Amino acid sequence: MDSRKSRLNLPAGMETSLHIEPVPTHFPLIPKLSSPSKTTYSDRFIPCRSSSRLQNFGLTDKTSPVKEGGNELYSRLLRAELLGDDSMMSSPGQASPMSPNKNLFRFKTDHSAPSSPFSGAASGQAGGVFSEVSTPPKVPRKIPKTPHKVLDAPSLQDDFYLNLVDWSSQNVLAVGLGTCVYLWSATTSKVIKLCDLGPRDGVCSVQWTREGSYLAIGTIFGDVQIWDSTRCKKIRTMGGHQTRTGVLAWSSRILSSGGRDKNILQHDIRVSSDFVSKLIGHRSEICGLKWSHDDRELASGGNDNQLLVWNQHSQQPVLKLTEHTAAVKAIAWSPHQNGLLASGGGTADRCIRFWNTANSNMLNFIDTGSQVCNLAWSKNVNELVSTHGYSQNQIMVWKYPSMGKIATLTGHTLRVLYLAVSPDGQTIVTGAGDETLRFWNVFPSIKTPTPVREIGVWSLGRTHIR
Repeated sequence: MDSRKSRLNLPAGMETSLHIEPVPTHFPLIPKLSSPSKTTYSDRFIPCRSSSRLQNFGLTDKTSPVKEGGNELYSRLLRAELLGDDSMMSSPGQASPMSPNKNLFRFKTDHSAPSSPFSGAASGQAGGVFSEVSTPPKVPRKIPKTPHKVLDAPSLQDDFYLNLVDWSSQNVLAVGLGTCVYLWSATTSKVIKLCDLGPRDGVCSVQWTREGSYLAIGTIFGDVQIWDSTRCKKIRTMGGHQTRTGVLAWSSRILSSGGRDKNILQHDIRVSSDFVSKLIGHRSEICGLKWSHDDRELASGGNDNQLLVWNQHSQQPVLKLTEHTAAVKAIAWSPHQNGLLASGGGTADRCIRFWNTANSNMLNFIDTGSQVCNLAWSKNVNELVSTHGYSQNQIMVWKYPSMGKIATLTGHTLRVLYLAVSPDGQTIVTGAGDETLRFWNVFPSIKTPTPVREIGVWSLGRTHIR
């Protein structure tokens, strides 16, 4: 074999099947360029696969087992990291169309990492086709920090055991000031004097009927008067208490009154007698009294730190709840769940407690840090508001059942002893010994629970209730 064949590295036996022709140095169609004077031969040969028999030598492209099991898996993982999860879904060996990657230039939040206050700014909510589509966070409801109306209420007493403010279903506010009761229309802002009890007597409590046309008034002498508000006329006077009547509560047919004489009297204005029954169970003055929304149960709180629950027929309490360590004035039945009762304790207790009256279990409690003077449940949403005395004189709105604090409102300079809710359930009025009534928008509408708009400065002017 000559030197030209020795330079070819071919398998044994291939020399007979391959014939190498010398490469001419001159081509008839190509102009002659500078060429070496000496004849040269090529040392490279690239066979044409169509005419060769490479399959005889096992040289055809076959998928390598190593590549199938290892290299291809590596390639798929690499594509998944660089191009996103969609490329991992394509089966091996199947070509995917070359389309623009939708993950390109898109910021993706790492949900496994702890949330950061700067995460919203980092993702930027940038518009465009590359921005990530996500549900925006729910904006918390905005509650104005200032009252939208303030009324002067001269002679509004700073007495924890009295209940001198109530708001009727006909949108009229009744306020007991000294010896008189005044009615303020929230629709027209007009004020009328309903009655004057005289120099020797005084107003200790007021309570509207559920229809809103009649008003019950408790007096220092222990009487209960019924007044027709439309005619400003007294209907009747019912006695029975030995001393002042500090709290009243209407059901659909019965008026309950609590006095300093430790008794609860049940009045029925359809009969001629002063009262139809007497409930004895407290050892001190009654200061809290509320009927449940279905009229089946009556809750009473007293200066003896007891919370008692009565039914329609028994003369003895069906429940005695004694966990409070101070007077229980604040009582509220939930309009959203039957048998759910909230109560608040005085200065030495400061707690709001929740009870299931069906089994007498205490469901939860929270220490508010201040004397609890009043509680009211929203009828539109599952929230409640509490008013407080010593030492912060604040108003707090809570989310139930988590008891997360939604808002804290301040403005009164003395204990916020009085609380009433508007007929639409959105506005509350609070009264204090600082002789002011303040109106706050705290609850959303039942139809459109949108954030309450901030009231302008123009509406903060102070007027007089009398």
